[in-house]
Amino acid sequence: MLAARAEPMTKGQAERLAPLIEEVLAQARLAPRDLAAVAVCTGPGNFTGVRIGVAAARGLALAIGRPALGAPRLQALAEAAGRAGAQGPVLALAAARRDERHAQLFDLVPDDEGRPMAMPFGEAIQAPIAEIPDAFADVPVACVRGPGAGEIAAALDAVALDEGDLPDAADVARIAARALAALPPGARPERPAPIYPRPPEADPPSEAPPPLLDGAPG
Repeated sequence: MLAARAEPMTKGQAERLAPLIEEVLAQARLAPRDLAAVAVCTGPGNFTGVRIGVAAARGLALAIGRPALGAPRLQALAEAAGRAGAQGPVLALAAARRDERHAQLFDLVPDDEGRPMAMPFGEAIQAPIAEIPDAFADVPVACVRGPGAGEIAAALDAVALDEGDLPDAADVARIAARALAALPPGARPERPAPIYPRPPEADPPSEAPPPLLDGAPG
């Protein structure tokens, strides 16, 4: 990791994101065209925030002629747990609306260099915290990561890990890099798009990508 910045915010993401990208590139002493690809966390998460991030990644990729790739938030959280020494399967959680959580189970398997990779073990769900233990009662869960981990881990007889749900940029980049390396020669990755385990309360546009980004690589 050459450089990283994190600025949690509830509004103003659209105005701050482009300058933040410029600052990180300057910190790493890189120009945009030095990038091999652009990775972005595709959620699930805040409807507007995820769309802003995905649109920015695709816009940057288009501008520099590089592919854009997405990495799911829950997978990045599970991968971080593996890097911290957790044993799988890992149930990753992220805050949703009100008392609900996004949740998905991941197995941890070693890559060619022995580093843990988080591989999905079923689909992501969105449910009230009280219902999540029942949803995963019939599958093995070794540990739980994310907000509400203590309560849910106790119900599943699993180990509770960190309750944070902000993915690390290094894990997002690592997941995207694996996806890029797995492509056949000459193939282009699927364009990143926001993940919505449940339809958002705001109506998304009929076209997934913003019109400005039509034809963007990746």
